[in-house]
Amino acid sequence: MSATGASADPLAALGSLPGVPESVESVRKAVDRVYGHRIMRRRSNEITSEAALRGARGSAALSGADWALEEVRRRSDFSGDDEARVMGAALRLTAEAGQLLSIWRQSPLRVLARLHLVAAAGREDQIGRPRQEGEPVDEPLVELPLPSAAEVHGRLEGLSELIIGIEGARSSVEGGGGRRAGGSAPALVTAAVVHGELLALRPFTSHNGLVARTAERIVLVGSGLDPKSVCPAEVGHAELGRAAYLAALDGYVSGTPEGVAAWIAHCGRAIELGARESTAVCEALQRGAA
Repeated sequence: MSATGASADPLAALGSLPGVPESVESVRKAVDRVYGHRIMRRRSNEITSEAALRGARGSAALSGADWALEEVRRRSDFSGDDEARVMGAALRLTAEAGQLLSIWRQSPLRVLARLHLVAAAGREDQIGRPRQEGEPVDEPLVELPLPSAAEVHGRLEGLSELIIGIEGARSSVEGGGGRRAGGSAPALVTAAVVHGELLALRPFTSHNGLVARTAERIVLVGSGLDPKSVCPAEVGHAELGRAAYLAALDGYVSGTPEGVAAWIAHCGRAIELGARESTAVCEALQRGAA
């Protein structure tokens, strides 16, 4: 499915696909549950920090570095082998995401370039720019047909226009609770489309999965759905597993209403699981166990 900026709210129709309104409502309830916890009123910074760590671990797991959480805590050097470098990239991206919210609203492509620069530090001739025709892509998890560089360029421009239009609409209706990323498209729908497009396009020569999942996080935080970034969807994506992740992505790429709805629902379930994870952290802190 190719995103375009043809209308003020081109994603509105996706929000009414079968099952999507239910997913949106279920996500809202899960997020509200975390934000309503008494620990969030006193120790939200700790929950945010823990969610960032767990989210980075989950994203890295989907990219081949499936480490135990305690191993991630223990390690300070992430330069040793391929898995360590993937984990280091995931941690750097999570730390960077919160600094890019204002830029995302005005220049999503600049943010995506910055995310790749942060993730792929060291490959100096290829980082921070979309791939050129003929350049290989190192993304072993996703085996879908690779779009041409020309197609990538066009669809990235379309995605950028879409996001800027949504952000402009969101600014004009600010104060509506932050549940929608502008107009009538729920934040879940926008986040899922951004995530899915970047995985389908794989616009960079490496680290596309990590970048796509970070962009999803930026949308969820910037939309106001999860302003404190305590509902790490990456945790849920990892918990649901690679096979389910790829099957849902296949549905998105098919462009059928059923396939796109299934991808949005999958992303919604991942956010719910991330919210559940942070709720458990809140409970542990309340008991004095963490």
